[in-house]
Amino acid sequence: MDSAREEILSKARAALGRRADSPAAPVPASAYVAPRAVGDNNAEIDLLLGEIGKLGGTTRRVSRKSEMNDALWHLVETEAIKKATLWPTREIDELGIEESLRALGVEIIPPHSDKYALAECDLGVTGVDAALPETGTLLLRSSSERPRMVSLLPRVHLAILTPSALRADVSPALAHVKGEGYWVFITGPSRTSDIELTMTIGVHGPKSLHAWVREE
Repeated sequence: MDSAREEILSKARAALGRRADSPAAPVPASAYVAPRAVGDNNAEIDLLLGEIGKLGGTTRRVSRKSEMNDALWHLVETEAIKKATLWPTREIDELGIEESLRALGVEIIPPHSDKYALAECDLGVTGVDAALPETGTLLLRSSSERPRMVSLLPRVHLAILTPSALRADVSPALAHVKGEGYWVFITGPSRTSDIELTMTIGVHGPKSLHAWVREE
């Protein structure tokens, strides 16, 4: 293995006109990317929702409780939701989503149920810890009140965020979760391609992503 490695490295050095003891080449200025400039909240929200839409997600703004109830009714009808599970966080609880879903005839499955019960849910409802408008990416932390399976196993994922979750780019988003044990980036519904590049949606995660911005 070592001889094969050295042979490969020798060929690479020869192609670059370098020796094993050559100093490291300076990093070119083109390798540095300036921090992204942030627009106002409305512009950032429009950009985020637009990018999520391009990825096949469904988006909307929700500003009042009545709008939330209407949005949930439409989601339940269009996605044929029969069972749902939710993060047990204060932010989700304050929105009254569980009560609204029960009123619509949806069975609520506890979020700490086993993976088989969660996989049978049609809908998983979570918050969002950070959002990257430029790529339509959502960042979710995992904790005892943020079970990661809620966003991964149900066939439909509803992610609810506020403008305070917006981050200019990946650096401040990572700083926000520094030291956390587990977190995940979500960019659109789950996509999987085989060796022939045949795209399949929803094999290794939700088939449908809904992202709603709750305006503060």
